[in-house]
Amino acid sequence: MKPLGPIPPGFAAIDGELAVGGRKASVLVADAGGTPLFVYSADLIRRRVAELRVAMPERLRLHYAVKANPFGPVLELLRDLTDGFDIASQGELGIVLSAGQDPRRTSFAGPGKRDAELEAAIRHEVTVNLESEGEARRALAIGERLGLTPRLAIRVNPEFELRGSGMKMGGGARPFGVDAERVPALARAVIAAGAEWRGLQVFTGSQALDAGAIVETQGNVLDLAARLTDAIGASLPHLNMGGGFGIPYFHGDAPLDVAAVGSALEDRFADLPGELAGTEFAIELGRYLVGEAGIYLARIVDRKESHGQVFLVTDGGLHHQLAASGNFGTVVRRNYPAAIATRFGAEAAEEASIVGCLCTPLDRLADQALLPRAGEGDLVAIFCAGAYGATASPSAFLGHGPAREVLV
Repeated sequence: MKPLGPIPPGFAAIDGELAVGGRKASVLVADAGGTPLFVYSADLIRRRVAELRVAMPERLRLHYAVKANPFGPVLELLRDLTDGFDIASQGELGIVLSAGQDPRRTSFAGPGKRDAELEAAIRHEVTVNLESEGEARRALAIGERLGLTPRLAIRVNPEFELRGSGMKMGGGARPFGVDAERVPALARAVIAAGAEWRGLQVFTGSQALDAGAIVETQGNVLDLAARLTDAIGASLPHLNMGGGFGIPYFHGDAPLDVAAVGSALEDRFADLPGELAGTEFAIELGRYLVGEAGIYLARIVDRKESHGQVFLVTDGGLHHQLAASGNFGTVVRRNYPAAIATRFGAEAAEEASIVGCLCTPLDRLADQALLPRAGEGDLVAIFCAGAYGATASPSAFLGHGPAREVLV
């Protein structure tokens, strides 16, 4: 038996069935037209943002990393709950504009920005987080050709990283950002060229559950920003401090102590060096805002046994929930939180594996988990599906098509 991850708080049962927003899973599926279906809870997203606002210093801005979940209704909700969006492509720019987001409250990071993407960002007055000197030259040339002043910041590749992060984005040789020692010269060149200087972004890692590690990294980011600002010789209008806040996916994971992070950051803000006195600060969060607010529902189409093991075969799979299958950067496969949605709260009665409909042994959503007995027609729920689900999975694989999505 392999333990399941912890089901996030905030989910309830109605008549023995998992419910979201006061509606049973079977009703949500019927209203959506079938399974597989991603369901995102607006109430849980609002609650998470409100909790963060209380925990973090008042002067800290909260940005949403669109790549975590770019579903239109989710963006429309977060547009009014957060202070800005962070995007990583021209495609995401189009999505956030469709959601009514002010492009001046949007920043664009990511290596390999094409000229057409830079032009679109400059035309819409999006802040471009420069990843290299070459990208800076192209952005300045495009701005000159258009007769527009580009809004430019620099993404910094620091010497340090976020300890314990699931994906490290800083320290050493990286395709992301400009090495810290080269930032002052580039910043001075950008300012001298007449661009609107928008500051720095320092993103060091993601999916950290250790508050001490995040506090340490945020302190390092502030120290680095002060040194770079002094070397640049111009005030720092904005500092995107990155994110890295993780959520519990697996058995034994403990939730991040955001109160401890906020308290430590409040202390640092009370004793800022002069170089940062007038700086606007922001953190950039994706999965922390939406990850635990989403579930993935699939219907069991077959119950079978093989060599004494039970397999619950669903109409879903890794083509929608790649991360839950263990094929999205994890070294050792562990079970996400999962449940039989139509028997939510029932006693566990057997060991079973929840698998998908794809012709590959990698297509497992829960492996040898202790579950209530279930069969054909029952719905299964995979939790922590609000981030890096639908758009981070190979939905075209084997031609089964994308899952439905709904915000309730």
